[in-house]
Amino acid sequence: MKAFFALMHREYIEHRGAFLIAPLVLVAIVFALTLLAFSVDRLDTRFSGQLLTVVPTWVFEAGFAGLAAAWLAYLGFVLFFYCADGFAADKRNNAMLFWKSMPVSDLKVLLSKLAAALTILPGSIFAVALLSILLMFGVAYVTTMVAGLGSATLLGSIATIYLQMALVFLVIMVCALLWYLPYIALVGAMGSVVGRWAIPLTLLLPTVISALEWVTLGGVHPFATKTSAYLEYRSQMPVSLDHLDRVWEGQEAFNSTLFVTDFLQKFDWMQVGIGALFAFLTIYLASEYRRRAPAN
Repeated sequence: MKAFFALMHREYIEHRGAFLIAPLVLVAIVFALTLLAFSVDRLDTRFSGQLLTVVPTWVFEAGFAGLAAAWLAYLGFVLFFYCADGFAADKRNNAMLFWKSMPVSDLKVLLSKLAAALTILPGSIFAVALLSILLMFGVAYVTTMVAGLGSATLLGSIATIYLQMALVFLVIMVCALLWYLPYIALVGAMGSVVGRWAIPLTLLLPTVISALEWVTLGGVHPFATKTSAYLEYRSQMPVSLDHLDRVWEGQEAFNSTLFVTDFLQKFDWMQVGIGALFAFLTIYLASEYRRRAPAN
């Protein structure tokens, strides 16, 4: 296990720019622009503080949700490009012969890359996301204080909202990683075979399979097949919105525990298991190709 964790640490060292530095730089830029906007009177501090107290609970919940969604989009973007690049890095930098001489199997090397993609990368982005949201919440609360409307009660409500939404953010991120694991593994496996062309070829592969089904079994068109229907289902993470609908209609206040419980109960865990099995099989086949491929 020490060798496996060392391999994961190696992935972090080689890709810490995308894993940590780039998100931190992005947070610093946005925070600096926010402070600059207030300091040069592009935004009225008093007016903004007054607006934040109209419906403070909704404003902070919506703000957290919006920023969290943006960070999830960033994670998805970086994740797939990391898999396409990271799984091909050994071949590209001529280190394949070195790794083949190590007492570590190709399967373990590829699994360490996949593990880093599922733990270190999301973990670092999650931590940076919480930091960025905390800074934005701090700026929002300071504006309410400048407007003379800050209070200990409001600060306590903001802290409660932050903790509740952080829990929701964490659960959704973990479930999204599990749900899209087959795609992540497929891009990584393709990356170990064809390098940086992994993403376009991964997008092309389902189309080819769907077209083959249409040619052999018939149908209205290549995108009206069982393959395309299944891929469409697997491309949209199932999210239960029952609690959110009741919150939106004013029937009840948002409760992170109720949302998470409802979300996890209605999540398609059978498909998650099937996806995990597919991901392991894909990585295994890629490791076999890597083991048999020439070192150079």
